[in-house]
Amino acid sequence: MFKIRTYNNISVAGLERFPRQRYEIASDLQNPDAILVRSADLHRVEIPASVKAIARAGAGTNNIPVAAMSARGVPVFNAPGANANAVKELVLAAMLLAARNIAPALEFVRSLDGDEAELHRKVEDGKKRYAGFELPGRALGVIGLGSVGVKVANAALELGMEVWGYDPAMTVHNAWQLNAGVKQALSVDDLVSRSQFVSVHVPLLESTRGLIDAQRIRLMKKPGVLLNFARAEIVDENAVLAALDDGNLQAYACDFPSPRLLRDPRVIATPHLGASTHEAEDNCAIMVADQLREFLEAGNVRNSVNFPEAVLPLLPGKQRLAIVNANVPNMVGQITTALAQHQINISDLLNKSRGDLAYTLVDVDQPVPPAVLDEIAAIKGVLRTRVVSG
Repeated sequence: MFKIRTYNNISVAGLERFPRQRYEIASDLQNPDAILVRSADLHRVEIPASVKAIARAGAGTNNIPVAAMSARGVPVFNAPGANANAVKELVLAAMLLAARNIAPALEFVRSLDGDEAELHRKVEDGKKRYAGFELPGRALGVIGLGSVGVKVANAALELGMEVWGYDPAMTVHNAWQLNAGVKQALSVDDLVSRSQFVSVHVPLLESTRGLIDAQRIRLMKKPGVLLNFARAEIVDENAVLAALDDGNLQAYACDFPSPRLLRDPRVIATPHLGASTHEAEDNCAIMVADQLREFLEAGNVRNSVNFPEAVLPLLPGKQRLAIVNANVPNMVGQITTALAQHQINISDLLNKSRGDLAYTLVDVDQPVPPAVLDEIAAIKGVLRTRVVSG
């Protein structure tokens, strides 16, 4: 019986992926095998030694101590792409809100009073202040062509926009999804200089903190519209407010309200709604539930932010050793030698690495005695060992 401890409310659609005869799921379990979380801050939580994996029902993992988990040999899973359509739709809505000045126009209408004739007169007199522009022919730059960025770029192209994209680390899978009409920028500076709209879709790293600063905002075509539905810190808030004041930006649309931003009527701020649709919550929960099950039951790793992708079919009747170790020479040799010395035959083996970590799956034809497992665990550099059965 595996025990899963939940933080936050997890979609029932995801929880139902765990067979009740094999899994116990609750928010107050002691010594859980895994943790399933959404937005709870695990940096402030003592994570038990029993935890073999952590899964976040969402894309970002800033609320999880990933480095500490790597040092303990614990994979951290997320759900890249599961909320991509929800975020894409919010970005498109923000583009339209900004282009047509809809937010201030709504505030204007709410402020009106009077009878029908007077209201009609005020509407006709006031509407000229909120004249906007149409999207076809306007240039959109998309920084980060992952699951969300690709969907945003493709949708904008369908709206008749000229679309530029930049992502030096774009995957082959996402490249296949990207419409051929999206133009390739050579750098972030090249992209922003070609774009009136700029939308950022990159993770928050030290290299992306403050990525959009005053200098890059000045490069944008006017009237500029900046969209940030990734992470607040990717955009320099001081630079945004200054650009709104000096006319370099017409609007800033983001999913991260702050006291200073809310004082500016040209800011369109939503309350972190990016993944807040029933469909996205279901998709994220289902995706990470399936990944947790596959890891706990077969040792396979898919969509981990700190472990290499490692998938090997586990055949019935086989035992599998799942070993996390430092990515140093001769680890596989020491593991296989230990098994050979005890006359344990290896039927299949997979070794993958990512940075300082390596992950090894070894399928054997007979049960592995606890003493052999202890011997492997004692090898210098081995962080964690586990046995699963087919």
